Amino acid sequence: MSAPSAPSEASAPKDPQGRPTVSEREARQVAEDAREQGWRKPSFAKEMFLGRFRLDLIHPHPVPASEDVRRGEAFLAKLREFCDREIDAALIEREARIPDEVIAGLKELGALGMKIDVKYGGLGLTQVYYNKALSLVGSANPAVGALLSAHQSIGVPQPLKMFGTQEQKDTFLPRLARTDISAFLLTEPDVGSDPARLATAAVPDGDEYVLDGVKLWTTNGVVADLLVVMARVPRSEGHKGGITAFVVEAGSPGITVEHRNAFMGLRGLENGVTRFHQVRVPAANRIGEEGAGLRIALTTLNTGRLSLPAMCVGAGKWCLKVAREWSGAREQWGRPVARHEAVGEKISFIAATTFALEAVVDLSSQMADEDRNDIRIEAALAKLYGSEMGWRMADELVQIRGGRGFETAESLAARGERAVPAEQMLRDMRINRIFEGSTEIMHLLIAREAVDAHLAVAGDIIDPDKSLSDKAKAGAQAGRFYARWLPKLVAGTGQLPGSYAEFHPSGHADLSVHLRYVERTSRKLARSTFYAMSRWQGRMETKQGFLGRIVDIGAEIFAMSAACVRAEMLRTGGDHGREAYQLADVFCRQARIRVEELFTRLWSNTDAIDRKVVDGVLSGTYTWLEEGIVDPSGDGPWIADATPGPSGRENVHRRIG
Repeated sequence: MSAPSAPSEASAPKDPQGRPTVSEREARQVAEDAREQGWRKPSFAKEMFLGRFRLDLIHPHPVPASEDVRRGEAFLAKLREFCDREIDAALIEREARIPDEVIAGLKELGALGMKIDVKYGGLGLTQVYYNKALSLVGSANPAVGALLSAHQSIGVPQPLKMFGTQEQKDTFLPRLARTDISAFLLTEPDVGSDPARLATAAVPDGDEYVLDGVKLWTTNGVVADLLVVMARVPRSEGHKGGITAFVVEAGSPGITVEHRNAFMGLRGLENGVTRFHQVRVPAANRIGEEGAGLRIALTTLNTGRLSLPAMCVGAGKWCLKVAREWSGAREQWGRPVARHEAVGEKISFIAATTFALEAVVDLSSQMADEDRNDIRIEAALAKLYGSEMGWRMADELVQIRGGRGFETAESLAARGERAVPAEQMLRDMRINRIFEGSTEIMHLLIAREAVDAHLAVAGDIIDPDKSLSDKAKAGAQAGRFYARWLPKLVAGTGQLPGSYAEFHPSGHADLSVHLRYVERTSRKLARSTFYAMSRWQGRMETKQGFLGRIVDIGAEIFAMSAACVRAEMLRTGGDHGREAYQLADVFCRQARIRVEELFTRLWSNTDAIDRKVVDGVLSGTYTWLEEGIVDPSGDGPWIADATPGPSGRENVHRRIG
């Protein structure tokens, strides 16, 4: 929806720490302006949310070129050998640091340049094999996977590849392919997924910009050589201003890494707090135009988000391996625990979900490689679904292991048992529901894309700032759109018993029944969305519980589609086809139960009373409920002071190699 323009950089009011103070509406407009506005390519997921099940966009399953497979498999073989020989996960967990020699070895292997073109010294791997590599190395140690992912998925290489000048590519990509580690700096102590209040400034000064500000949670920032920094350029004569992306040398005067953060998991993560004070950056290091920074970041994440679910796939495979070996060896009441139904259903969930999640990631990755489809929604769904399901699989493994799941690997080894780091896996996986957009933010982001077609034709009707004549024009336009669209939601191929017959080959599980369900559910999902928009209109954006459930239904039926298509690809390729069909079948049956529950909760929920309770909590109505405890939290502000200025702390930045 349209909204009033944000105030100019010069006139916008500031808070005591120099951050722009903006209204909720203005903040949403900043995010809206940053998203890709058009749809130049088809999108399976976009069509799905509109009630159109376009199986033709994903079936037959796209496959990589033979040369890409050869090069990818050759690198995976080298990487596997390196992981087995050089990565000591227990050491990284114990010392909370990836040894320098491991990082040096990854550089020598070419792992820093997996996605960088060979003409710049990189390996030029496809998205499919890049993700397979992250899945492999992440299973060896998630912190190592995070280092490589942050470097290439959201760090300097990808923005330069998509938006950089030829001079920038020639200057930086050869370094990034072999020697230099990169980091992405957007978040600030009081600015997360709402970038409208970004305070780090980049003031033009001749042919340079001068950076001042503080960045938080800078993954790789402690050891990085090159940084992508998002900073606000003030509007002035000759400068349009706005949030802008820069490549910054990490060793530049005025940059101080003030702190290396410590977390509940990913103990080897080189994540810190970075302060910029009067840091001079050449204008030639600006990526794209002024004001294009957020759009660059979001576009980069369209494929960059696939790295996280790729590592969740690796985690699922490991959980399945451990669950199989342990539950077959451990006996309870005269038989292996796997044979007890309560444990068996957990193992089935892990196996089926791992299959489906790999299907989602591989399908989305291959579509990214072919570049025929717009995968912004698919990648976001993969991130959302992978992080949530990855966490659930890790949690179920801990439960299957029982007390041993809660015990550390070091303790297990000390008393003579296999050192299985299940509790570490749970801790390491937890951040994925927050990294690169929390689950709650992903719900809103995906929901915005899912209703884009509706806002395009009817947005002016519910925009309070539009005139009556604009609303009348929008009403006529919407009437024409819905007159064509709504009748198509009544019936479809999902109601024809013989539809998708190729997914019911002789001697295999019947997947056609699940695809018919997906087609029917897609139309039901679109009808539910339309009804909600008609009911709530402009208040729709406040119904975050409803929107989250709509997105979760979409994620489930996308995963069902990917699982069925992957099973058929494996069957026709003669590679575990029967077993793949069985896994896809059980996954779809499990997913359908979750979908039906979500549909029920669209209209039968506690959202309204929850809001009343929240009002009571915030007003202090229930403080009596907090009595009888001791709060071990320390003193200090909830949010650290990030006022610009020189650093008074030791610089803990360190270079590797």
